Amino acid sequence: MTTTPAPLAVATRMAVAARAWLDVLDPDQRVLAHWPAPGADPETDAERLRWFYTPTDHGGVPVGAQRPAQQSRAMQLVAAGTSTAGYGTVATIMGLENVLDHVEDFAVDWGRERGRDPGLYYLRVFGEPGPAGAWGWRFGGHHVSLNVLVIDGAVRSTTPCFLGADPASSPLVGDGLLRPLGRVEDLARELVRSLSPEAAARAVLLDRAPSDIVGGNRTRISDGDEMILLPDIWRTHFTEQRLHERITGMSRAAEEASGFDADDHRRLALTAGPKGIPATALDTGQREILRALLAAYLGRVPDGLAPPLDEDAVHFAWAGPTGPGAPHYYRLQAPRLLLEWDDTARGANHAHSVWRDPEADFGLDALAAHRAAHHG
Repeated sequence: MTTTPAPLAVATRMAVAARAWLDVLDPDQRVLAHWPAPGADPETDAERLRWFYTPTDHGGVPVGAQRPAQQSRAMQLVAAGTSTAGYGTVATIMGLENVLDHVEDFAVDWGRERGRDPGLYYLRVFGEPGPAGAWGWRFGGHHVSLNVLVIDGAVRSTTPCFLGADPASSPLVGDGLLRPLGRVEDLARELVRSLSPEAAARAVLLDRAPSDIVGGNRTRISDGDEMILLPDIWRTHFTEQRLHERITGMSRAAEEASGFDADDHRRLALTAGPKGIPATALDTGQREILRALLAAYLGRVPDGLAPPLDEDAVHFAWAGPTGPGAPHYYRLQAPRLLLEWDDTARGANHAHSVWRDPEADFGLDALAAHRAAHHG
């Protein structure tokens, strides 16, 4: 008995789910939901490569604008492209918008009817789901961005893959805590605190943390990239003065709270050569923590979809205090791997985490090869 490789089996499930969703949409919904295939034209390419983690328009049909049966089929596509744990985390993050609304006294205004809206998670399909050619899909909203490319019936890319949480920790009855990304934070802290003073000196780049992940929502990661300020990670700049002042004020306050200056941003800039301490300098127990941390990112998608990883090439870098409750940042980097985390805003209770493949985000390498083979 043969087993179908994961990239093929998952792509088949995705195609079935994507077609089922598209089939139940109304004509006006399909205009937003179904775009040309990846690589079909410059407009489509530009749109497919845009991604966000702010509460902005991510492009597509929002869940809240769909009927219940349509919502169910939309979420079946999300489930097809994530692991069981990944889907549960995505669904929890979506629900956190209600918790965040409560934290902010239901008063935050982003120029729409509801400032924090769990219905504003958008789905869009590019191309014709099936076993031939290139197609893909994107699902995103506040603190979620999933980007998938399929070529000739096989999943070729699942990055950028962003998950965040605000609040990162919120109380539950019986003295419980809701921490959707708790292990992603705790494992890294456990690792950095396990290091000897000499090793920590290699791993800890700064004693303070940036106010966001450094790569931001760039389409491509390049050597020397520095952190993007908050107003520039939305689809468009706000034209209403009150909203413009609000977002610029938030950005200014975040920068002041971080204590960063131009030299600090340069120190934490992304580089082709990884910063921090290599896995080869870690002991056996620390390597086990590292493996668990890597799995917390790569395990967001079904088994067998993450590209091969040379664990020895992974470098770990940290910025900020290492004690619980303090603003902090870390990254894991290797060829074809960039993982970033920050938990700095709202008193270090607002977390961002992202998995990227700097060489092949959005499947650009595979798509280029496919087009050269079929359209060259």
